[in-house]
Amino acid sequence: MKLSLWSIGKNNESYVKEGVEEFTKRLTKYFPVEWSIIPTPKNAGMMSEMDLKKKEGEMILQWLKPDDYLIALDERGKTFTSEGLANLLQQRATESTKNIVFLIGGAFGIDESVLQKAKVKWSLSQLTFPHQLVRLILAEQLYRACTILRNEKYHHK
Repeated sequence: MKLSLWSIGKNNESYVKEGVEEFTKRLTKYFPVEWSIIPTPKNAGMMSEMDLKKKEGEMILQWLKPDDYLIALDERGKTFTSEGLANLLQQRATESTKNIVFLIGGAFGIDESVLQKAKVKWSLSQLTFPHQLVRLILAEQLYRACTILRNEKYHHK
């Protein structure tokens, strides 16, 4: 099973880059991992919030393959414990999912057309985080979930 981590926006700022790289490297012990930073559409600053979300949604739908298992990070989604996330990964592996796409949307969220394709809508928190920091949190939580599945020392109950 492959983990594809997609994020709309700019490349990582230095304050998160090192952490994202570290947890991504750790994750590769368990699953193949690939980050894709999807650039914001040209003239994004000139678009309305609705038009920008729609344009980003169109780009994402072009990238998605029919057998991708899409998990959209969305503030209105379901929350998981770290153990719950581990269970979700285990379930996907057991059911032979080839590719899980974790999607971090743009500044205004994820277009409804993409959310309809999502198998899971996941909220990290009720707090608002900078999108680049969400990348670091996502990588760390996926690593934590993998260590839980292997009963390795990292996560403390």
